[in-house]
Amino acid sequence: MRFDLTTRASPEQVLRALTDFSDRRLETWSRTLDPATYEVREQGDTWAVARESTPRSPFWVVARYDWSDPAVVRWTEVENSYGGRGSGSVTIAPAEGGGSRLAVEWSSYDASRARDRVGLFVIHRTPMNRVIARVWRSALDRYADTAAA
Repeated sequence: MRFDLTTRASPEQVLRALTDFSDRRLETWSRTLDPATYEVREQGDTWAVARESTPRSPFWVVARYDWSDPAVVRWTEVENSYGGRGSGSVTIAPAEGGGSRLAVEWSSYDASRARDRVGLFVIHRTPMNRVIARVWRSALDRYADTAAA
């Protein structure tokens, strides 16, 4: 899956929103992060390992996030519910006129069960990228508005 989006959030705000593994993460990503499965397993200055899923989704992942380059947040799935592997990244750049422009890439592959392969196909090969981009933009714009207040 690949999508680009522009948000009112500054590059610094986007980086904080993507790498804040405190309880605020549940607020920032309330539409896409299930508090029942969310768990931070390890964390350092520029990395974290967390278990996450979307509400009502049969899929969950344990991902290792890395933001040692502040312009790119990367993740690698180290464990998941579908028996495959995956990785992704968000490249953050200043947008002309303020805010940020994000280039998001995410891939999952090698799902072991047919049901999971179909689910991953729907996520990665249909217009879901537009839906996810809208949800991310909304979350980041809301984050920028609350950070400015």
